[in-house]
Amino acid sequence: MSKRYLVKTTSMLILLLALLNGAASASAEPWKFGVMGDSQWTTADTGNANPYTVPLSIINQVNQEFIKAGVKFVIAVGDLSDNGNDISEVTRAKAAQPLIDAGIGFFPFRGNHETVGLNNGYGLSVFRSNYPQTQTGTFTKTDHQPYKVGDSFNSPVSVSTDLNGMSYSFDYGDPESRARFVIVDTWATPGKVDKHPNGYILYGYTVNDQQAWISSRLDKKTRKTENAFVFSHQPLMAESHQDTMFKGYTNSNPDWQNRFFASMQDNGVKFFISGHDHIHQRSIIASPDGKSHIEEIICASNSSKFYTPKPLDDPKWFGQKTRETSIAQERYTVGYYIYTVDGPCVTVDYYSDDHGNWMSDTNYPNGAGKPDTGITPAFHFVKKESWSYSTNGREFLIPQGTSYAMVSDTFKGSTARILDGTNNSKERDGTLDTKGGVGRKLTKTVDTGWQENHTSLQSKNDSYLASNILYLTGMGDLGRQQTDVYTLSISYHPDTLHPQSFKAGLFALATKDAAGNWVNAVDINSGGARTFVVGPWKKGYALGTYGIDQRTKSVWAVINHNGYFAAARFDK
Repeated sequence: MSKRYLVKTTSMLILLLALLNGAASASAEPWKFGVMGDSQWTTADTGNANPYTVPLSIINQVNQEFIKAGVKFVIAVGDLSDNGNDISEVTRAKAAQPLIDAGIGFFPFRGNHETVGLNNGYGLSVFRSNYPQTQTGTFTKTDHQPYKVGDSFNSPVSVSTDLNGMSYSFDYGDPESRARFVIVDTWATPGKVDKHPNGYILYGYTVNDQQAWISSRLDKKTRKTENAFVFSHQPLMAESHQDTMFKGYTNSNPDWQNRFFASMQDNGVKFFISGHDHIHQRSIIASPDGKSHIEEIICASNSSKFYTPKPLDDPKWFGQKTRETSIAQERYTVGYYIYTVDGPCVTVDYYSDDHGNWMSDTNYPNGAGKPDTGITPAFHFVKKESWSYSTNGREFLIPQGTSYAMVSDTFKGSTARILDGTNNSKERDGTLDTKGGVGRKLTKTVDTGWQENHTSLQSKNDSYLASNILYLTGMGDLGRQQTDVYTLSISYHPDTLHPQSFKAGLFALATKDAAGNWVNAVDINSGGARTFVVGPWKKGYALGTYGIDQRTKSVWAVINHNGYFAAARFDK
């Protein structure tokens, strides 16, 4: 066999392996799961549409949104009914059957209202009998067909058998996009009951009791999942409720809090997801010792009940509100969440009813300009907010009036930078103080993430990617897709550039359009005029200006949207 033949054969093998590697990396399809908030009916029930304090008129509408979205499973964050009685819990379980019949798993956990049923042992027996999936992942359709969602189910039974299926964890997804879910239940059980100082919250086995189990399930060295999510009914720090999952108020048991926060941060957990408050709220919460931080997502209501944030200087916050950085808030609305897991990247889309401003409890759903019917309306859900994180990216907190120019990230030879732009948002939340005021200024979380461009394959519209793919989110206000105007640059691989591209404007910063095709990033702007420049970006360039900087080997553009970005060569 000739040396020339061996070289040729080896080259072909290397090419084949590279293509196979690219194909393998692309084989993990993104997948979705849904999250829904507390489901309680708390007012008169015109037409008996919401039996046994379960808001079927709301749940049924949200279920259909999850089915249309094609989620793999839904997690409900507790308070499954208002009165916690057995018949109420059975009614709530039956309300999930449309999801199950659609092949969608349903994973609930207890809230404080599950502990207040009449002589039913804090709801453990009725919960286990109606939700065996929290131990097995097994579901049965109405036509008696069984199927399974998730694996590696585990509970802290070494702490107490009372916790079997109450606190639990499971995994879902292919190896490249696998995620672990850890649910922490601290509510009363027959084996342990303690009262919160407020008298109506009944605790059981504490976070501290369960911390060894929590840490073992989150351990990124052994869990073999890219992502992990932690859930509990009570927030780390709420907006209206002042009780916490740490057996007291926000100042209670700081050593427990520090260990719990550290177990999440040290193991790459980005989101802690909860309910209880019936408010859509995103915040960055610091541990009492200030060493750990976690993004907390409090779920919007799926109930006839809505809460108003308590004043920041209320004495029962015990001065702990300084540990919270408010990112986004929406009150008095019904909403739900779709999480998309795509390898190292997780994107959250928050949808809510576009009317909003519903009144609470006995006044639901009345509001300004709305008829006094006592009947849940047909909701029109719209996407209000999208945000993300990526385990291969970075996060930047940008207060109002601050430059975005601190945003910079590098991934496998590609560098992305925001060269110019300011957080010009004026948005505030509704968390006031006892003297009134206009609420806290909201901070933006700008997140980067990356997808590796293995093969520089040509796309459908004759474009060739010349860099890895940046995913950039977090620069818009709630309810608006348009962002502040900013300048983004991405470095390119020099060997992909043809000389004629310099003047023709055919080598540029690209983004994906609604159909998923790569297009010039300025073409997706809201406003501005497309203007090509050969040379570096300069202060004062208007929206729509784009160019190529041969000295830094980067493309740049002045834009006002987030999304996927890459350097790309266009043939036309």
